[in-house]
Amino acid sequence: MTRVDFYHLQKQTLDEVLPKLLSKAYETGEKIIVKVGTVERVEFLNSLLWTFNDESFLPHGSKKDGFAEKQPIWLTAETDNPNHATFLFLVDGAEIEPKQATGFSRIFNIFDGNSEEALNQARQLWKTCKDAGFEVNYWQQTERGVWEHKV
Repeated sequence: MTRVDFYHLQKQTLDEVLPKLLSKAYETGEKIIVKVGTVERVEFLNSLLWTFNDESFLPHGSKKDGFAEKQPIWLTAETDNPNHATFLFLVDGAEIEPKQATGFSRIFNIFDGNSEEALNQARQLWKTCKDAGFEVNYWQQTERGVWEHKV
């Protein structure tokens, strides 16, 4: 069964949170797709993941880099899964159809809690995932920026 985790950003930006969440997901050994809302943001995040930490990096690539099948983390604005990922991150308004979602064991939907459009999109995805029988979880940032599981 597909598990979908909703991460409600309130205290930090996606650019601050994504590398941390990707690092934890990468440690599991699973391959990852990061589906981004636009091609321009794909390349921005591609650069960000090379520079977010001076002491380490996350191995990743995008269409511009090539060798998709060898990349443990693949950044894209498309619906393909060229690295055969089992984890999917949805960011910057990227969407997925329930039929496509079943190909992933885990989906991370990270959305901006300060955007009414992002909130509405997350609510709709929550409903769609619940109706499809997926396990759904909601995570919200505390005042200190720590993730708290809400039930």
